[in-house]
Amino acid sequence: MAPTPTTHLTDSRAGDGPPARRRVCFTMNLRPERVDDYLAAHEHVWPEMLDALRTAGWHNYSLFLRRGDGLVVGYLETDDFDRAVAEMNATDVNARWQSSMAEYFTDPAGRGPDQTLDRLTDYFHLD
Repeated sequence: MAPTPTTHLTDSRAGDGPPARRRVCFTMNLRPERVDDYLAAHEHVWPEMLDALRTAGWHNYSLFLRRGDGLVVGYLETDDFDRAVAEMNATDVNARWQSSMAEYFTDPAGRGPDQTLDRLTDYFHLD
């Protein structure tokens, strides 16, 4: 009898050797009426913002959008997400970028977009 395949929780790391980058996925919520403006802003991300993300350890970073309700899904790979976020939070360019993006996001508490991201649980991966 052949073994039954199983699904398991994963910590996003591969085998032995140096730690692999962790996969991180998160959501944020745009104001649906501001989606087009938000997308236009991302056609011209500041070069210094891109450099800061790379320096802080953000790799393979992508954003996806569900237009109907403004759901943004972000994906990145990093060695240490908490450290990568902390390094970005310590930069002036990130403070300026987050300030410029705040008007596009919904948050009743008035927090900036980088403070409202909802990190998702990585529970399955297929190479």
